[in-house]
Parts: sequence; structure tokens; C-alpha cells
Amino acid sequence: MDVHTAQELTAKKCQPCEGGVDACSIAQANQQLAALDAWQLSDDGKMISRRWQMKNFVQAMQLLKIAADVAEQEQHHPDLHLTGYRHVRIDLTTHAIGGLSENDFIVAAKIDASAEAIR
Repeated sequence: MDVHTAQELTAKKCQPCEGGVDACSIAQANQQLAALDAWQLSDDGKMISRRWQMKNFVQAMQLLKIAADVAEQEQHHPDLHLTGYRHVRIDLTTHAIGGLSENDFIVAAKIDASAEAIR
């Protein structure tokens, strides 16, 4: 997997992934994460996550709606979590390969770019 800037990732489209490709290594994931704001790599290197503390419930729901819209456009769906009425966590992984693919970083970058409108 090539490393891209956040802007380059937002210009890309997710590719269908039904398996048959290798998940990126922890080293590759860390290199790519350097271009993304506030996303964290899981200890096992198979997932990236980001947390937000929004101003209120409505703003948290707006963020979740943005993430859902991005996911549908890209056909790559994260796990979405809302706790304490304003705390959002989004987890991305490529289930078909049991780890991270470029798709995860594309969706993360697109969520970040789209979420700027509500911050």
C-alpha cells in the first residue's frame, strides 16, 4: 500500500474488497496514519479508530450521519458508536481481509473532511 496525503485519500474511491489481498502491516498503517488527524491504530494493527467529543447530542448525530453517508457512497462501512449523548467513536477495518486496507484510510480521510463542516 502506498502512503498518501489526506487530500489524496479524499480524492480516491474505495475498491471492492472480498478478500484475496493482504492487510497492510503495522508499519504501513502507522505511516499512513501520520497523514490523518487523530486516528489511532489498535494494538493488533487491524483497526483504526477516532474519537470526538461533540458539543451536544444533535452535533453528535450530525457526525454519525456524515459518517453513514460517506460509508454508503464508498460501500465501506465502519462501526459507529455513540455514548454519553455526545461522545462518538468510529472504528474502521476491512472485515474481508481481517485487517486494514487502503479503503479504511480513504473513508477516514473523507469522514474527517466532511466533519469539518460541523466543528
